[in-house]
Amino acid sequence: RWPALARYAEDGSYPIDNNAIENAIRPIALGRKNWLFAGSETAGKRAAAIMSLLATAKANGHEPLAWLTDVLTRLPTTLDRDIDTLLPHRWKPAA
Repeated sequence: RWPALARYAEDGSYPIDNNAIENAIRPIALGRKNWLFAGSETAGKRAAAIMSLLATAKANGHEPLAWLTDVLTRLPTTLDRDIDTLLPHRWKPAA
């Protein structure tokens, strides 16, 4: 376990803390206290998928609401072969 713990010492660009991860999951941790029921297990899984996509959009430098609005607008006319262009890491705003 020690080599993994001290890995950051091998490269000065590695962070010594995990603040970025803690900040990324903060909305989920706060929500856990507020969302007693999601309606069903399936609804909970869907909510988790949406939260993951929104967090990924934010991590890629996009405004999550702008990304989601654009994707939902373009989704009905996007061909199956091009659907991956709507994922947060590949998304380009509509011109």
